[in-house]
Amino acid sequence: MSWLVLVYRIPSEPTRLRATVWRRLKALGAVYLQNSVATLPLNNANERAMRKLQREILGLDGTATLFRSTPLAGEQTVMAAFQAARSDEYEEIIDRCQGFVAEVEKEYTSSHFSYAELEENEVDHTKLVNWLAKVRDRDVFGAPGRTEAEAAVANCEKVLEDYATRVYAEEPEGH
Repeated sequence: MSWLVLVYRIPSEPTRLRATVWRRLKALGAVYLQNSVATLPLNNANERAMRKLQREILGLDGTATLFRSTPLAGEQTVMAAFQAARSDEYEEIIDRCQGFVAEVEKEYTSSHFSYAELEENEVDHTKLVNWLAKVRDRDVFGAPGRTEAEAAVANCEKVLEDYATRVYAEEPEGH
């Protein structure tokens, strides 16, 4: 198994630059081997993204070197960290799905069946679907929690469809 390893240094001020790089690496699904050393499995998409980030770091007056690497020892530790990161993301999706279902249930409790609420819920559902797709794309090793996250998002879709049916029944035509 080959990995991309980004070793970088960013000026300490302003701190937002470090946060920006951290957010980008997190969005890519990278895991840190230690401070300022992040890794991703080697594939074309990850290489393009890491090369782009490496150039951005250089543009921030930082230093950055991108390596292709094959671990001689400790690869299981890197894989476990990568798997744990994906599992954490799946768990977060499940938690957000539970929040989504609870919000829709509140609409039922308060008998609030409007197109505006339906639209808000559709937007939230779309965010969940897109988030799951991004995590699945990063999950090249099939991390634990994927099946549960997929089921939770599918349940959100069913809850949304049931709510939409109720909105259509409650709302007068033309409103």
